[in-house]
Amino acid sequence: MVVCGDDGLAHRLAAELREVYRRQVVLVVPVTEPQDHGAEPTAPVPAGQFSAGTGPPPREVPSPAPTREALRRARVESAAALALLYEDDETNLRAALAARRLNPGLRLVVRMYNRKLGDRLEELLDQAVLVTEPGVDRTVLDASTTVLSDADTAAPALVATAIADTRKVVQAGGLLLRAAERPAPGRGEVPDPGLCTLALLSSTTTDPAGAEGSDTSGAGGPDLLPDDRVVLASQGRGTIVLEAVRRAGPALPPRRLARRGAPLGEVFSARLRWALAGVVAAVLVLTGTTIALTDAGPVQAAYLTLLDLFSINDPALEEPTTRQVLQLLSGLAGLALLPLLVAGALEALGTFRAVGALRRPPRILSGHIVLLGLGKIGARVLARLREYDIPVVCVEQDPDARGIPLARDLGVPVILGDVTEDGVLDAARVHRADALLALTSSDTTNLEAVLAARTLHSGLRTVLRLYDDDFATAVYRTLRSAHPDAVTRSRSVSHLAAPAFAGAMMGRQILGAIPVERKVLLFAALLVAGHPQLEGRTVAESFRADSWRVLALDTADASARRPDLASTPLDGERSELLWDLHPGYVLQPRDRVVIAATRRGLAELLATGPQPASEPAAG
Repeated sequence: MVVCGDDGLAHRLAAELREVYRRQVVLVVPVTEPQDHGAEPTAPVPAGQFSAGTGPPPREVPSPAPTREALRRARVESAAALALLYEDDETNLRAALAARRLNPGLRLVVRMYNRKLGDRLEELLDQAVLVTEPGVDRTVLDASTTVLSDADTAAPALVATAIADTRKVVQAGGLLLRAAERPAPGRGEVPDPGLCTLALLSSTTTDPAGAEGSDTSGAGGPDLLPDDRVVLASQGRGTIVLEAVRRAGPALPPRRLARRGAPLGEVFSARLRWALAGVVAAVLVLTGTTIALTDAGPVQAAYLTLLDLFSINDPALEEPTTRQVLQLLSGLAGLALLPLLVAGALEALGTFRAVGALRRPPRILSGHIVLLGLGKIGARVLARLREYDIPVVCVEQDPDARGIPLARDLGVPVILGDVTEDGVLDAARVHRADALLALTSSDTTNLEAVLAARTLHSGLRTVLRLYDDDFATAVYRTLRSAHPDAVTRSRSVSHLAAPAFAGAMMGRQILGAIPVERKVLLFAALLVAGHPQLEGRTVAESFRADSWRVLALDTADASARRPDLASTPLDGERSELLWDLHPGYVLQPRDRVVIAATRRGLAELLATGPQPASEPAAG
């Protein structure tokens, strides 16, 4: 695996590939001092500085930019995957085109914020190979380019931390799944398996002298993917179960107008509706009277009534007395009703403009989440929170921030102001909130906001976005010591985004990984065809303890399936995952299933199934 980047995400991704997937990594990093580009890569970090059981230390290739020569020195021609993580999109694009020419079957993972542009980029990179290498088979390019954004990949973990206080999450088909730790059940109690039981924890987790999380298979280590009978028979051991992250909040209004978040009932108020009803009733009554007392037909009577009502008809000087009286009555009704109609129209216009502006938080609001910062990370988190119908109050200093239009469209209350000033957090009702997400671009602002919120609500769950991993760890330990009864989480975006980028480098079938003590469970989406361990077997027969377990079935048509279940769904994409599978369901070759597997079990499945052309079979 080759990783190219100029910030902390590259190093985090290299560590993720080594520690979780045990892959050999070549790291292309920029240098500040002149280097001899013809020399061999710098010596790797001594192996003693890395944890046991991981892949070999990464080789570093110093280069100020991912040039063609640098990619050659990183041996991209023989690599399985390449990650381009520079913050400059143009740099990533040029390096991707160069890498495609060097290795047409290379799996590319490109960092980019704009999702729509990223979709076009995937098509462009695949088409570039067909143009430059006409003999390349199109099947080689299948699922070979993946464009990700650190904002998109970090948002699910931040949302899960705010809702369920965990970062052990996997996204599958737009649904957030978390690994929840359950204590050992008491005598006579039946443990709740959730969606399924992923692991039995070590029997020595509460023993200070025990070897918690050892990688050996002896007694005391965690049991991954245990059989249901083993779970029921276990005594005194906690479990890791799979759960869906859910929290119900106030639902959004079902009807919207002009994408401004204005319900039709607010724009067309009761007074406006009564005014319209009065005009219609007056027209009908006067029209009926005109038909009864004159020789005019229905259409002509309605026309004359409307002219008289709006006072735009000529005086009926030569008309019969009946017609003159009707004209006077119509004029008087118009004088009474038209001001009401105009006032109602002006009220509707004012309501529409007021709703188009930013809303203020209601006075009775409670149990909500306060979101600080509506930049690219904050905007993504806000969208995910509203997908779960969670009440949110946003605080942003810049009125032109990226997430302001989104908050206006969603009808989310927004407070414009500096969160470090007095009264801003009070206006956000932070003393009645459930959680605080500090996601601004300044570490000091996030830390100051959390400290200020602690004085208003000592038990508030807080989540900080911090850039540096070491600083995030130090802040977490300090706040945990100062407020032991409150939940405090410090998160680095690069640390949260690295697992998603690592999964994409392993292939789109990898949805993510969840650590269980010192072991790892992998989640993948596989086609049943070509896997004799799954094809033609029932769900119960396909289960193999400590190897793999079928969790869900994708019921969408093959033509409407999303190519990558781990990504955030776009408009028009469908994902219909059935999680409550009957044990007797027979897996068909056309089925696509979501499985949980150990490293060894997934390697066995991938070795027997169809392999991408860019990566050899495991082993």
